[in-house]
Amino acid sequence: MDPTEHSGYADFKWAVELNRYSLELIGLWPKMEETTREKLIANIRVFLLIIMVTFVCVIPCIHSLIRVWGDLMSMTDNLQFTLPLVSMIMKLVIMWSKRAALAPILHMIAKDWLSLKSDQERTIMIRCARIPRMIIICGFVVMFASFILLFILPCFGITMRYITNVTDPGKPLPLQTYYLYDTDTSPYFELTFLAQGITLMISAMGYTAIDSLFGLLIFHVCGQLKNLKDRLTDERDSNFDRVLADAVTNHVRLIRCIEVIENMFTLMLLGLFLYFGTLFCLYGFLLVTVVTDGRHLSLVRLLFLITVLANIFGHMCLYCAVGEFLITQCESISRAACEYRWYELEAKQARNLILLMMRANKPLYVTVGKIFPLTMNAFCNLLKTSGGYISVLLARD
Repeated sequence: MDPTEHSGYADFKWAVELNRYSLELIGLWPKMEETTREKLIANIRVFLLIIMVTFVCVIPCIHSLIRVWGDLMSMTDNLQFTLPLVSMIMKLVIMWSKRAALAPILHMIAKDWLSLKSDQERTIMIRCARIPRMIIICGFVVMFASFILLFILPCFGITMRYITNVTDPGKPLPLQTYYLYDTDTSPYFELTFLAQGITLMISAMGYTAIDSLFGLLIFHVCGQLKNLKDRLTDERDSNFDRVLADAVTNHVRLIRCIEVIENMFTLMLLGLFLYFGTLFCLYGFLLVTVVTDGRHLSLVRLLFLITVLANIFGHMCLYCAVGEFLITQCESISRAACEYRWYELEAKQARNLILLMMRANKPLYVTVGKIFPLTMNAFCNLLKTSGGYISVLLARD
């Protein structure tokens, strides 16, 4: 059967194509072969997006944050957009500088799908492809829903932001910003409103595509690790030397793949942990004070805060769950090597198996800023730390 005709391959290809179109739009899709003209156009797209995000959104947001410093509600309203936008710039710069390293991995993934495999191996790859497909769908649905709340509804006078005379003395914009010109007069207001909307839309698309690409790469590697483990434990194949050689080759290939992913995403993950922890702490403090002190907050605003908090919680939990899944699959290789029928092997073959055992015992994971591995334990520690800072804020309030 041709793998390209299988529905699972279609699911995987659909997910990759959605990521490719999104990243190509901003010039970050890695290619094995690229002409000088194509490379120049891609670099111009990335550079223009960085300029747009910086000068249309980030600098005005930081300027506004300085003006409202000390007002917790206004600071939270500002930081919920400023921190992701700063994180987006960091992602753009990292992906821009290292995108060439991802091209061989994407080529390797395509070869894995096109190579002949057993029905069991193909089923495992399909299962691992459907998970990131659902993540991509959910990510883009949340992106469009957020765009409607932040850009479309304000066109009709409905806003989810915290509005004050300090942050928005005139007409409210999608973001809490402060510009050096009067944004209340026409056509400056309309042009600024449109510029923020376009920048937010493209930034959200790139942000979602980069996150989805991380999940896509990790789950494919996990599927290959599962297939590798099954080959080691398959008792029907009596040719030990061939099985071991194939296992070592594929294991080394996947180790190099994880190293590239680690180098690409480790700083991004550190930035995500910092801003997720900050926002989780601020939102948690606001919700606690609303319940305990009776702080005035409209029902719509309260529901919006709860929704954003749940989204932050789920997003961070998903990242850590993906990292935990990778570690579990890597450990399964070590167990499979240790549980192999070594007592039936010749002395030379048993010694060769020990080499695979030793390498498989070495931890293989994605780290957060080269500091600690991306696991569910890291997620729990993040929640504990955020809870501690919430207690500090309540004590100082």
